[in-house]
Amino acid sequence: MKLPCPFCGLRDAHEFSYLGDAGPHRPETAEGFHDYVYLRDNPAGLLQELWYHGQGCRSWLVVERDTLDHSVTGARLARGGRS
Repeated sequence: MKLPCPFCGLRDAHEFSYLGDAGPHRPETAEGFHDYVYLRDNPAGLLQELWYHGQGCRSWLVVERDTLDHSVTGARLARGGRS
């Protein structure tokens, strides 16, 4: 699988570390924190994920990937905020 890095271009996925789903938002109170940390869905289909380019520019990316066929439709820097 190849991932498009905004700085380095198309790179092999082995250069990146996967963090997880970029969708869940950290709750502001303790209530709901258990569900945020431990109870995650495993959806099939298009998903936004957090990846770290550790063997490249060391940037955090939000990658849009289809979990059914591993096709990547886009990537952007994570520091731009959540969408």
